[in-house]
Amino acid sequence: MGSLRRSTSNRHRKKGTAVKMTRTPSSLPPPPPPPPLPRINAIVGGTGKSKKRRGGVCLWTRFDRTGFMEVVGCDKSTIIERSSVSAKDLRTGFSHSSKILAREKAIVLNLEVIKAVITPEEVMLLESLRPEVLTLIDRLKHHFPRKDGPENAMQASSLGDQEGGEEGLENKLPFEFQVLEIALEVVCSFVDSNVVDLETQAWSILDELTKKVTNENLKDLRSLKSSLTILLARVQKVRDEIEHFLDDKEDMEDLYLTRKCIQNQQTEAPSNSIVLQSKGRSASMVTEEDDVDDMEMLLEAYFMQLEGMQNKILMMKEHIDGTEAYVKILQNSRRNGLFHLMMVVNIGNYAITAGTVVVNLFGMNTPIGLYSTPDIFGYVVWAVVALCIVLFIVTLGYAKHKKLLD
Repeated sequence: MGSLRRSTSNRHRKKGTAVKMTRTPSSLPPPPPPPPLPRINAIVGGTGKSKKRRGGVCLWTRFDRTGFMEVVGCDKSTIIERSSVSAKDLRTGFSHSSKILAREKAIVLNLEVIKAVITPEEVMLLESLRPEVLTLIDRLKHHFPRKDGPENAMQASSLGDQEGGEEGLENKLPFEFQVLEIALEVVCSFVDSNVVDLETQAWSILDELTKKVTNENLKDLRSLKSSLTILLARVQKVRDEIEHFLDDKEDMEDLYLTRKCIQNQQTEAPSNSIVLQSKGRSASMVTEEDDVDDMEMLLEAYFMQLEGMQNKILMMKEHIDGTEAYVKILQNSRRNGLFHLMMVVNIGNYAITAGTVVVNLFGMNTPIGLYSTPDIFGYVVWAVVALCIVLFIVTLGYAKHKKLLD
């Protein structure tokens, strides 16, 4: 996504004045740090009512914008109070299906195995022991290097503003955007790995089926088709969530938690900063469309990746359907061959039965003149055999004439 960030920064440089007025709230106080969370040892200890009260406690990994990370134990009420989201949003966002909910002060993110609550200052990750979530944490550590502490981080930030000017701020996306981008990258990598694994498995099964049709291969094909259907539904759900924000710019604007936080601070600023507030409003109106374009570019890139994965899955399903059709044609051909063989055998049995009838007629004890004729036995035998052959050929020709046999 390096090209995406470069294109975003280049567009900001062209509109430097408006961006500087919006993203340098020098006269505004920084947002207050979130309250501390309880440690794990404080959650594990306790007996009686305290354990009952903390029955819904889950382990969360907290990662803030300074690079500080800790594993804490929180229940839903603590997360709701900390992120200012409703219990319904948390329950809906953390359901089985993928969901992205943008609220006033937080983003509830549920993409595949990644469940997180993102605020302008921190991200709370659930089920942090999963390999995919650990990958996300490693990416966050690499993207947000650890600073010495909050005070040093603020000093470094102010020093960077003085040395680098306002150019550094305008090139940097908000914290929630960066976390969302990294989460989408991890999710796309996870889904793509699943697609690649199923694709490799699919080609091997299809090759085996084209060589030899067995019950085991057919069971593997049915299991593979079921797995592809489930994976396609998952990819479509994530794709639909991104497409929802791409189609609705108002919902896309709700993802800008930092801007909403700054606007709230401007609203709560003292009366002597009315001029600054008016300038901030005009600047935000100028850059609002650019911000939406930035988020649209970010979401569009991952939307195209998911669409490519969806097309790959659909292509594999088409190959599987084609292979199933080929197997059905092959089975029908073999079945028709068996029917053809059965028809030929039945016609042969019919001819032999007719010869047997003639032999039985001669086997009766009724006296006739042929019994006294010398060397007549051989002629009668060959005559019966010829009758059977002629009857077989005539019946077979009639069946082919009526197109009962190929």
